[in-house]
Amino acid sequence: MARQEILFSLCVSRIVRGEPMSKKGLIAFIIAVIVLLSLIPRSIRPALGQAASTQAPHFGEGGLPLFERDPNFPKVPSKWRMGFGSDVAVDAQDHIWILSRPHTLAHPRSTPPDLVSVPAPPVMEFDTDGNFIQAWGGESGPGYQWPSNEHGIHIDYKGFVWILGNADGKSNNPANLPNDNQILKFTKEGKFVMAIGKSGQTGSNATQVLKGATRLYVYPKTNELFVSDGYGNSRIMVYDADTGQFKRMWGAYGHKPLDIDARPPRSEPARNPWVAVSEVLQQFGSPVHDVNISNDGLVYVADRGNKRVQVFTPNGKFIAEQFVGLDSKYPLQARSVAFSPDAAQRFLYVAGSPDIYILNRKTLEVLGSFNIGSPQGDPPGHLIAVDHKGNVYAVQAELSGADGHSGGAGAYKFTFKGYSPKVSCPPCVSTRRIE
Repeated sequence: MARQEILFSLCVSRIVRGEPMSKKGLIAFIIAVIVLLSLIPRSIRPALGQAASTQAPHFGEGGLPLFERDPNFPKVPSKWRMGFGSDVAVDAQDHIWILSRPHTLAHPRSTPPDLVSVPAPPVMEFDTDGNFIQAWGGESGPGYQWPSNEHGIHIDYKGFVWILGNADGKSNNPANLPNDNQILKFTKEGKFVMAIGKSGQTGSNATQVLKGATRLYVYPKTNELFVSDGYGNSRIMVYDADTGQFKRMWGAYGHKPLDIDARPPRSEPARNPWVAVSEVLQQFGSPVHDVNISNDGLVYVADRGNKRVQVFTPNGKFIAEQFVGLDSKYPLQARSVAFSPDAAQRFLYVAGSPDIYILNRKTLEVLGSFNIGSPQGDPPGHLIAVDHKGNVYAVQAELSGADGHSGGAGAYKFTFKGYSPKVSCPPCVSTRRIE
């Protein structure tokens, strides 16, 4: 057994760091996983400590959502060209809000480089068919600095628009502005309401300083703002959504989050790989890329740095985790999380590159995936959202591949087309025994 554990640890360590793996090594990894899983006691309960939902399928049973890319989404006005797509959000009216990066139009990775078109405003609102409604943003005002590098947008249950950026000094700073250490709150018409934090601060793991924050979500039941903070800090932050007052924070497994410089020295992997991997995973990787909350009050965190999703209570108590995309040749996995729109939110969508993974939300079983690669072959999936009809939206940041509609890197709609056929077990491979 010890040999399989060491094989498993070595492979996970390499995969988490994004290092390539040989075919022989991958086979050894798979064998180790099979052996380890075979030793799981049958009495183990589902990952969330709840009885498995009879409505949600298990691995191999089919019944998964099917999608088809909409080639006409979004319809950006011809006078504008959109920069790299950074984030996408859905409001209560099923309007689609896209946050883009106008400063990237002159970026050498934009295809083709565009120095002529008028940049579209960074905030654009569309209906579900992609028809343009309004646009605003891009300029600083009294009390706030517009982000140099737009990263996250959220429309809360009261209709306020929340925006943040992740520029940190010379890193991700196309507008060459002071650090993006602010969370900005606006009305839907773009009127400034409030800022949390101050731009230009240098990062540390202090409650007053954001550093490279990535996304945010307002939880209606408590009126609290949850923030994934992110590239420089590795933690979840919680604020009062009305006053901006800090309330609490936590790191991986609910631990106290530590700055990179404050973390203890790592063990030598060659001497004890299992311990070395375990030490790395005790903190969120860089970046913590998304946070979302389900209808039943569970907080889902996309830990892109470690290719996993962790689940917590709103108070930061750890519940479960699931790794995704460990065998992908693309290093950027677990980038974003979203839920199917049914009342039970049976499916959890986890964005990767170039796939979105479909999970049973209650058990965290990886049920399947669907490809969201662009026509040019680049993998989108920076951040995702789902509307009330089940359509999935994805944006593609900082990669080439202009699609002719959204300029820079693209914003995409994948229309929900029903479910795949469902089969009974056996003959499918099921984990129904883990109940």
